[in-house]
Amino acid sequence: MPRKPSRQKAQGPMTRPGFEGSAEEPSFAEVLELIQKAKWRTLSLVNTALIDLYWQVGEYISRKLESATWGDGSVEALAAYLARRRPGLRGFSRPNLFRMRMFFEVYRDDKKVSTLLRQLPWSSNLHILSKCKRPEEREFYLRMAVEQRWPVRELARQIDGALFERVLLNPPKVSKALKALHPGSPSILRDAYLLEFLDLTEGHREVDLHSGLLRHLRRFLAELGRDFCFVGSEVPLQVGGKDFALDLLFFHRGLNSLVAIELKLCEFQPEHLGKLEFYLEALDRDVRKAHEGPSIGVLLCAGKDDEVVEYALSRAQSPALIAEYQTHLPDKKLLQAKLHELYALTVNGHPG
Repeated sequence: MPRKPSRQKAQGPMTRPGFEGSAEEPSFAEVLELIQKAKWRTLSLVNTALIDLYWQVGEYISRKLESATWGDGSVEALAAYLARRRPGLRGFSRPNLFRMRMFFEVYRDDKKVSTLLRQLPWSSNLHILSKCKRPEEREFYLRMAVEQRWPVRELARQIDGALFERVLLNPPKVSKALKALHPGSPSILRDAYLLEFLDLTEGHREVDLHSGLLRHLRRFLAELGRDFCFVGSEVPLQVGGKDFALDLLFFHRGLNSLVAIELKLCEFQPEHLGKLEFYLEALDRDVRKAHEGPSIGVLLCAGKDDEVVEYALSRAQSPALIAEYQTHLPDKKLLQAKLHELYALTVNGHPG
């Protein structure tokens, strides 16, 4: 019998003495991490210094104008002077100098947000300043932008989507079990999620919704909020010899729990909750790890009746949330009017 030719062992990349068998030493990543952390610290310090500078310039201009030391045209003359003395200096035009003045005047008596202001870039601060009128609204977006680490584009999207109004007018509907396990969950989960970035048509199918969320997973994670980590899609669950598939599975680091999301193209029906609870039981028995908390379920529906939701959740045994997805940005002016009514009722001693 002819002898099989022996296979030559593939030659790997050349390595330096002391690192045999690998072209890269795994601990090199630690050095890279040190460099990245130093870079972020440097950028943070630069941003803080820049915001402090704009605050000081704004305060200086405000004091001069308030004391009548400066008259009409002084700010424009200052902008021209700076441009003449420092030709390459950017960001100190007449409009920007007035923005710095407004920045100081709006926040000078609001000590609660002074730290938050210095953690955000100037573009994010300006967007909040120009779009938000109420002090509590500005504080809300400042805190959210810092906590969620929103870039200015996502911040603008959330403001356009009236997140502040929606959170105040429609707090999330969660089960008693979820409140007991995670008292802070209402501040993490939402009553409605905006999916306008999917560009879904009027007659979209569940497969369109599902595949769209996977295609735009990064944007969906941003909408869900910080600390959500994607685990899988159509996650297989086997119970009693039968196969089931969970639409989407995430893990929330802060809650230390798996989060199952079931998609429904119709309005919420009470029987939907039973299937979700079944999936949560399967996850807790067969998937979750010993150090993790009980799994959380989210039914993401095309619509819901709040009274039906309240009845369904009142005796639910599992930590669950009923939310709806919206394919278009809400009518912000309408929500602002409703919030104004709520404020008026509260002031008059009749909270809504």
